[in-house]
Amino acid sequence: MNIYKINNIGELIRDNTYVGRGIVIGKSKDGKKAAIAYFIMGRSENSRNRIFREEGDSVTIYPFDESKVEDPSLIIYSPIRVCDNHTIVTNGDQTDTIYDFLAQGARFSEALEVREFEPDCPNFTPRISGMVTIEEGEFTYEMSILKSSTPDGAGCNRFTFSYEPDDGLGHFIHTYMCDGTPIPTFCGEPERVEIPDSIDELTNSLWSNLNEENKISLYVRYIDIETGKTENRLINKNS
Repeated sequence: MNIYKINNIGELIRDNTYVGRGIVIGKSKDGKKAAIAYFIMGRSENSRNRIFREEGDSVTIYPFDESKVEDPSLIIYSPIRVCDNHTIVTNGDQTDTIYDFLAQGARFSEALEVREFEPDCPNFTPRISGMVTIEEGEFTYEMSILKSSTPDGAGCNRFTFSYEPDDGLGHFIHTYMCDGTPIPTFCGEPERVEIPDSIDELTNSLWSNLNEENKISLYVRYIDIETGKTENRLINKNS
C-alpha cells in the first residue's frame, strides 16, 4: 500500500453516488496558487432546492425556489468567507463561528471546540471545515472534521489537520463515505489528491464526476500566493 499516493479526484468520486458535501484545499502544481473547492449534494427535494451565489469575497447558499423551502436549517449558510488573510470554507454555519473567533485573534481549532456535528439524527452529519492562510508570499492550510463518537450522537470527536503545502498536492475531505441508511460518516485522514495548474481542469474533474442525480452546486477558487488575486468558478445545477 502506497500511503503517499496522490489520487485523481475524479477517480475517487466517480463511482460513489453520495459523498455528500466536500472540501478540497491544496497547492497548484506550479506552486503559484492556493486552491479551494467546495461542493454540495442532496437526496431530498429540500436539499436539492439550492444554489450558490457570490457576494464579494463570500459565497452564500440560497433557495433556488423559495416557495419550496421546507426547512432552511442546516442547508442555508455561507460556505466561504474571508477574514483578513484567511479564507474559510465549511459545510455549515460554523463558517461564521470561525470568522468571529479569527476576528477576535483566536485560532481555527479554538473556534471548532465550541461546535459539533449536525443534529440530523440518525445521520449526525459531520461538520467539515478548512482554512487557507496566506502571509508574505507563503501559505498554509488546515482542515477539520467534527463527528459523532457514538451511533446515538452522545459525544463528539474533533479532528484537526494542519498542512505545509506541496506543489501539486491537495487534501479532500467529505461528509460521507457513501450512500446508506443511516449514511456512513467519513473516516480517516483527508485524502491526498492532485491539484492541477488550471482552475478549469479541477472544476471539470469535480463536476463531471460527481453523481449526476445528486450533485447540486460547486465553487472553486484559485488564489495567487504572491498577489492575492483570485480566479473563481461557480456551477449551479439549478439555473
